[in-house]
Amino acid sequence: MVIDLEFIRAIVTADEVLLLEPLAQEVIPFIDKLRRHFPLKSLEVDVGATQVGNVNGKHAKTAAECELPLPFEFQVLELALEAVCLSFHSSLSDLNRHTIFVMDELTKNVSTRNLERVRSLKRNLTSLLAGVQKVRDEVEHLLDHNENMAQLHLSRKQIKCPQDEILLASAALNSNLPSKTKLGTPNSVVNQAMGIAMTAPLADNVGDLEILLESYFMQLDGIRNRIMMVRGYIVDTEDYINIQLDNQRNELIQFHLVLIIVSFGIAMNTLIAGAFAMNMPHNGEMKKFVGPFWPFVGATSSFCLLVSVVLLGYARGNRLLGS
Repeated sequence: MVIDLEFIRAIVTADEVLLLEPLAQEVIPFIDKLRRHFPLKSLEVDVGATQVGNVNGKHAKTAAECELPLPFEFQVLELALEAVCLSFHSSLSDLNRHTIFVMDELTKNVSTRNLERVRSLKRNLTSLLAGVQKVRDEVEHLLDHNENMAQLHLSRKQIKCPQDEILLASAALNSNLPSKTKLGTPNSVVNQAMGIAMTAPLADNVGDLEILLESYFMQLDGIRNRIMMVRGYIVDTEDYINIQLDNQRNELIQFHLVLIIVSFGIAMNTLIAGAFAMNMPHNGEMKKFVGPFWPFVGATSSFCLLVSVVLLGYARGNRLLGS
């Protein structure tokens, strides 16, 4: 059986585990679990009687006396799934705390630095979701195919191989017997052994593995849902920030419109003043020109101010200004 779950890559047989990159930082905790779960004294296995030794080196009870533990390969698979799920949980917890902090900072101050942190956070979440989805799909694929689960039962295959050899040897011996002897023993050992072998197919012995995979499938599904919730929180925060930015942009546009209207009034006043500009002499005749000057300036300014007020009122009436 080949295990390829994120950082755990191993080849598992009925009685041993071969790890790829055992010195990797992520794999060391998994190796420690294997050593604690399978101490050296507990690896005494009697295949013929289906017995597994305990820590003191004594044989455990047979399957007829008590419920047998999971086969060696299933226990290794369980430890691998447990290690991967714990790694996913740890990564998700760290990302969740980091997400809350980054989103709070982004809400307070929308800066390039905070936006880069959000982008990095979303990239890490996407990578974690891809890893969880991959493991989840593999487990789901196994649950949907009993034949594949039966092929993982390496211990049963190891037990079945000597039985097959006995059946072949018995069949060869029976073929060398006289015909009368073969006809007179319909209930021979060969027929009984073949009957036992036929009544215990591999596909009927996947209940324990199915329960194991279902439990970890639920864990992986829960992790996936939590990741989706964190992503949803990020998306909601981004929508809220976009609404704030849109509101600020609308306020800037409104302020720009007010400036344009006021500038238009001032420009119109300047145009009228320039059109009616005249040179005033610096002699005694200046007083006779002062009379119409100030009324003209006041009327022009009042007219331009009135035009600006009308334009502002029109903009507000059409909801171009204000809320």
